[in-house]
Amino acid sequence: MKNKLLTIFKYLFFLGLGIFLVWWSIHKMDDKNWQECKTALQSARFILFIPVFFILVASHISRAIRWKILMKPMGYSPSLINTFFAVMIGYLANLAVPRLGEVLKCTILGKYEKVPADKLVGTILIERAIDVVSLLIVFIIAIGSQAAIIGSYAKTTIKNNFLTDDYSGILIKLTVLVSVLLIAYYLMKFIFNKYSEIGMIKKINMLFKGVGAGLSSIKHLEDKSTFIFHSIFIWLCYAAGTYLGFFVIPETSNLPIAAVFPVLAFASIGMIITPGGIGSYQWFIMGVMVLYGIDEGHGYANGLLQWIAQFCIILIVGFISLLALPYYNRSAAKSTHTVT
Repeated sequence: MKNKLLTIFKYLFFLGLGIFLVWWSIHKMDDKNWQECKTALQSARFILFIPVFFILVASHISRAIRWKILMKPMGYSPSLINTFFAVMIGYLANLAVPRLGEVLKCTILGKYEKVPADKLVGTILIERAIDVVSLLIVFIIAIGSQAAIIGSYAKTTIKNNFLTDDYSGILIKLTVLVSVLLIAYYLMKFIFNKYSEIGMIKKINMLFKGVGAGLSSIKHLEDKSTFIFHSIFIWLCYAAGTYLGFFVIPETSNLPIAAVFPVLAFASIGMIITPGGIGSYQWFIMGVMVLYGIDEGHGYANGLLQWIAQFCIILIVGFISLLALPYYNRSAAKSTHTVT
């Protein structure tokens, strides 16, 4: 009974939080944008959310499969269902606290699949690195194919959000950072070698070894082609969902397919800057669409609708995963016990 009440509490907490975040995003809009958004909502083709739902869920399933591939060289093969549940609950948790989902994913598989959480940290780092490389490729495609339209916007956006100093200042900061990291590395190496028998040092050392094992798993992948396929497929799903999103309102339905890449690239920056892309996702999409001749109101409305679609998918599938996870594993445990 206690576990059921805890599950219900978690469900209501995340549901309330999700509703609050949607309200806050709408509340921050000025009167002009809100009026144009209301007009766009009246003409929106919400039926397109259905194929977008299945496309984005397919990307999440693909992400779960890719994560399983990373675990295989370490000798672990969790069920796809539990891995998918962990991925979706992780996304759900990230709406509340950024990066909490990464920890929660590892904890869930550690509990239900007996995969050491410390080793999973390494695989998470690999996934994030692959995502960064993938986003860079999307940016290269966007700038290469649409340089005349988004070149100056890309330069300004990246500079304002990631480069806040002149190049000499950035070089000095990077040099200091590298020096500090090197000093810290050799200092920690000395401490770990000299005081390796101390309990706390042992625990930290085991954690680093687990992370190292997770990171090294990519070297020993048995099916690299499948890993690469899913890495590409995930972003193709994102691109397909974005393109379908253009047709949600009539004012953005004439955008060229090539606009998908800059919209996806800058929208992804919005997802990084704020939790779940709240507020920033719409503004980045609006900024890119303005370059294609779409007025600010409709550009913002389209970004808002696309964000709401993704937000609702995470809420719906995340809640279902949160509720189904313990039930599925209890049923699986009973089946195993019966067979035994």
